[in-house]
Amino acid sequence: MMKRLVVVLSLCLAPNAFAADDVVDVWKAKCKSCHGDDGKAKTKMGQKESLADMSQPAWQAAVTDTDIRQMIADGSPRNTKMKPFKEKLTAAQIDALVGYIRTLKAK
Repeated sequence: MMKRLVVVLSLCLAPNAFAADDVVDVWKAKCKSCHGDDGKAKTKMGQKESLADMSQPAWQAAVTDTDIRQMIADGSPRNTKMKPFKEKLTAAQIDALVGYIRTLKAK
């Protein structure tokens, strides 16, 4: 019985572990160069383009998940350097990025 429970839990938890790794890989490949590891945009491009610090509680409160999802999918209307990713990322990857961005909130 215990072995079966461990196997079932492993199968249930494993996809989430891979998803977490995948979203970090997507962040590093597509977002990090401008937004940095921590979302603070303290990169050369982030500072040049005056990108918002996504770790700030005020930013996190002001920007909805729908706003983030749309900006990733369609690009930024305020910053032409932020290109649309809807052709490069799946809906699941975009949703995972929204969740990842929420984890960047400064405490």
